[in-house]
Amino acid sequence: MALQPAFQASFSLALLHPRYLANWLGLSLLWLLVTFLPWRAQMAIGRGLGRLSMRVLGSRVKIAQRNLALALPELDQAERERLLIANFESVGCAVFETGMAWFWPDWRMRALTRMEGTEHVDAAVNQGQGMLLLSAHFLTLELNARQFGLYRPGVGVYRPNTNAVLEYAQVSGRCRSNKYLVDRLNIKGMLKALRQGDALWYAPDHDYGSHASVFVPFFAVEQAATITGTATLARVKKTVTLPCFTVREANGYRLLIQAPMANFPIGDDRQDAMASNQVIEAAIRLAPEQYMWLHRRFKTTPEGVAYRY
Repeated sequence: MALQPAFQASFSLALLHPRYLANWLGLSLLWLLVTFLPWRAQMAIGRGLGRLSMRVLGSRVKIAQRNLALALPELDQAERERLLIANFESVGCAVFETGMAWFWPDWRMRALTRMEGTEHVDAAVNQGQGMLLLSAHFLTLELNARQFGLYRPGVGVYRPNTNAVLEYAQVSGRCRSNKYLVDRLNIKGMLKALRQGDALWYAPDHDYGSHASVFVPFFAVEQAATITGTATLARVKKTVTLPCFTVREANGYRLLIQAPMANFPIGDDRQDAMASNQVIEAAIRLAPEQYMWLHRRFKTTPEGVAYRY
């Protein structure tokens, strides 16, 4: 079946089927909490929720522990344990931040957003360039695209949800301040967005297997499977690659849009993958507790290297 070129929210009566009742109740509760609770209260509850989740998400705790040991061997055991706890606190906060991104009106989102680097967006627009927003799976990722869209609506790359109600919620939420979404497998749709001069949100930092990947350093792991798609997209004519991340701070969020990557891509898959990994790693080091360490980032190994988990 052919992939749809773009996704926008579309409501149908089928979404009201009784089998989706629990989904609607959960989304309604999330809406109530993020709408009526002050932000600081949401973050406090989120941190508590994250600590509680460590007791029931044992397998994810082990994955995060292993990732931290692999990526940050320079930290001692106590430091990694503190980082692990802070990371799960951030996981709890991400529940509320997802609701904020999906349900908050623009004025409330702007009130907690501090933007840096918008001059790079202006320069690209003035030169008629498409923008590849090189991002990563921070736990604030839902806010990242929403906040960028407040300045200039763009196009998001995402993985469709198999649950129809959750799919409707995430598409409608992510399109509150952006144009539309494209399936992460729809390369033609991504290329089209860039050729049209749009900003395309793209996060290539997960382990997607050995297909279309190279093994290059990421943190202390010398051979981390890294997809080559970043360079493929960056090669689109008149496209600039702008690193773009959202960091949670004491009084809100900082949307950091960095200067275009220089001499990128150069046409060498390994060198280009290393360059994008270095940018992402530097961003993660700004707030390592806010990164999605729960994913098996280093699961794919080259021949002769043992499985890391």
